[in-house]
Amino acid sequence: MISSLGQGEERGGTGAPKAPGPPDFLEGVSPAWSILQGDLDLGAPVVMAILNLTPDSFSDGGDLATTEAALRAARAAKEDGAVILDVGGESTRPGADPVSTEEELKRVLPFIRMATSKGLGPISIDTRNARVAEKALRAGAGIVNDVSGLKHDPGMATVVAAGGAGVVLSHMRGTPATMRSLATYGDVAAEVREELEQSLGLALDAGIPREKIVVDPGIGFAKTGAQSLALLKGLGSLGALKCPILVGPSRKSFLGEIAGVPPVERLPGTIAACVLAYHNGAKIFRVHDVAPIVQALGVAQAILDA
Repeated sequence: MISSLGQGEERGGTGAPKAPGPPDFLEGVSPAWSILQGDLDLGAPVVMAILNLTPDSFSDGGDLATTEAALRAARAAKEDGAVILDVGGESTRPGADPVSTEEELKRVLPFIRMATSKGLGPISIDTRNARVAEKALRAGAGIVNDVSGLKHDPGMATVVAAGGAGVVLSHMRGTPATMRSLATYGDVAAEVREELEQSLGLALDAGIPREKIVVDPGIGFAKTGAQSLALLKGLGSLGALKCPILVGPSRKSFLGEIAGVPPVERLPGTIAACVLAYHNGAKIFRVHDVAPIVQALGVAQAILDA
């Protein structure tokens, strides 16, 4: 089994009752996430490092302009404690324009092949496009992270099922270019859960086993800042889906709305969001700044396990 963060040490002799840990609302769900290369242990928080091989991502566009730069960042992320590398070749920031499939493949495939050859996996391909996902899996990726929740490309569910990959089903409405106009909800937590349930149905109907599925509420995707906060607070509502939960609050605009700082100064807010999401049931954390998040989640786990 592929390890995640270190388990908290046993502590005793205080006579104090054990503090409540993250809610155990996922009864019957495997404590591991089955991906193409094996099982990922979810007994401790799992950190997924963001590697955007794009010129226009909201906070790090253009930072990894070459395969060599991306490999250096990948090595650093693994050394800092990342379990998964999440690589993307198309920006999905609000307002972003789509790129061609050929351009997306040109950006990600050389990195995936090189990273795989150097043992830097497991690798997640962040894409909405079935052709990109298929080629990425053949190149060595083991997870497909689809921000559209299998709704953008009708062939995606079949590709994931045939490839034996793990999959992240994210919630989003519309496209990156249109999603801001679709952030209208009566009850954001309930509606996100219902729409993720539709994605889950697509996955199961295509033959993707439940143990390969993780759900993501899509913080910032067709959500206002207030809606993103409500989702993080009410994360437990996703327990009805009986799948592990991933969150990606890293550097996002709702943090800037609270703190009044640009993306590169949002690490403290990201830490707070991840720690509280962990307490509320999240298992996997997609972030830019690996080492501080690994440390923060390790301390949170130790406190809750004390």
